[in-house]
Amino acid sequence: MLRNLILVFAVCLVNPVMATSQGKDFILSTAPELEETGFLQFIMPRFSLKTGIRPRLETKAATADAFWDTEGGQPVMEGLGRSYFMRVANPNTPAGQKAQRFADWLASEIGQRTIEQFKIDEMAVFSFVQPKASPLREIVFEGDVVQGEILAFKNCARCHEIGTRNLMKGIGSTPSFGLLRGLPDWQERFMTFYLRLPHPSITQIEGITEPFDQARPPTIHPLLLTEAEVEDILTFVATVEPVDLGAPLVVYQ
Repeated sequence: MLRNLILVFAVCLVNPVMATSQGKDFILSTAPELEETGFLQFIMPRFSLKTGIRPRLETKAATADAFWDTEGGQPVMEGLGRSYFMRVANPNTPAGQKAQRFADWLASEIGQRTIEQFKIDEMAVFSFVQPKASPLREIVFEGDVVQGEILAFKNCARCHEIGTRNLMKGIGSTPSFGLLRGLPDWQERFMTFYLRLPHPSITQIEGITEPFDQARPPTIHPLLLTEAEVEDILTFVATVEPVDLGAPLVVYQ
């Protein structure tokens, strides 16, 4: 019996891949150059050490649990003049769940650092792909700009500086229309102004907001507007010149 154990141990030493091939957790199809650079041999043991999951690598496999290649799926990294993506074939299977865990690990801070630590001749080969922010959707307002200006001065100038007509006459702690127009999300802010403090307690939009609580009436003369009047105000706001502060604004939510 002891002799048999020694033989098994010797086989494991001579061919460790054969001894563990049956224990692979998911099949990963990879681009050939990732293996040729030695990158996969660098990154896979680090992932397995953290998670205990052992992928089986297959270059350009037709069927696999996950595909790490130059097209389709979630952006992972850039290097060698191209971008690389990760796609999990079926995340609902046990193997797919482990493949998804690998994809999530690559997108994590630890995975990002690991990708960037791989070097050839002291030069980093790959860099993590930073997700691009979705562009803000521009909305064209179709109200009456003249009527919107009248309504803005009538309803908003008590707190906000609208323009030269009420320059320095707003509340000091309240941002001017020009400053608000300089924010990248100015459309969303103006379109939802009635939901932002202190407006809910003093603003009534016909057909949109709930009536004021009779037990807690507005402390000042309320803003009573229709949807059409709000559209007019938004149309006017779109014509307000944004304030140039000379540097990007830092917005605190």
